[in-house]
Amino acid sequence: MQARRGSEALDSAGRKPGFLAKLSRRGAGKLRLIHMSSESVIVTVRLIRSFEHRNFRPVVYHNVNLDQTVKEFIAFVKKDITSRTELLPPFRKYTYDTMKIIHQAHGSKTNELVVSLEDDDRLILEEDSTLKATGVANETELAFFCMDDYRKYKTNPVATW
Repeated sequence: MQARRGSEALDSAGRKPGFLAKLSRRGAGKLRLIHMSSESVIVTVRLIRSFEHRNFRPVVYHNVNLDQTVKEFIAFVKKDITSRTELLPPFRKYTYDTMKIIHQAHGSKTNELVVSLEDDDRLILEEDSTLKATGVANETELAFFCMDDYRKYKTNPVATW
C-alpha cells in the first residue's frame, strides 16, 4: 500500500522508494532485490592529484549511463569538476586523462591507499569502449589521474608523508 505526501509516493513505512532498486517480500520472510534500472548507476570518481602525497578527493555521480563511452564520461567529469566549488583549485585545474577501476561493490580492495599498481591492462578503461563493456557497474569506484604521474609513481612507489 502506498501513501502520498505532496507529490511523492511513499511506501507503507512512510519512506520514499529508491530509484535503483526496491525490496519486496516473497515467501517466508525472504528479501529479494528487484533492479529498477540496469543502465543508470552510482559511480564514485576519485580525483588523484598526487600519488606521492596521497592527495585525492572523491566525487560521487548519480544516474551514470553505462552505455556512454569512457571518452564521453571523461569529458563530462572534466567539465563537471571545473564548476564544483567544493573542490579546491588544484583539483579543478589539474590535467586528468586516465580512468582506472579501483573497487567494485562486494569485491576485494587493494592495500594501496591511493590506487593499485597492478592489472593495468584489465583495469584501465579504454576510451573507445562503453562503461559497461569495461566492467563498470553500480557502486564502482574509479580513479581519475594523469597517466604521466602514474607511470612515474609506478617506477618508484614511495609516499613522501
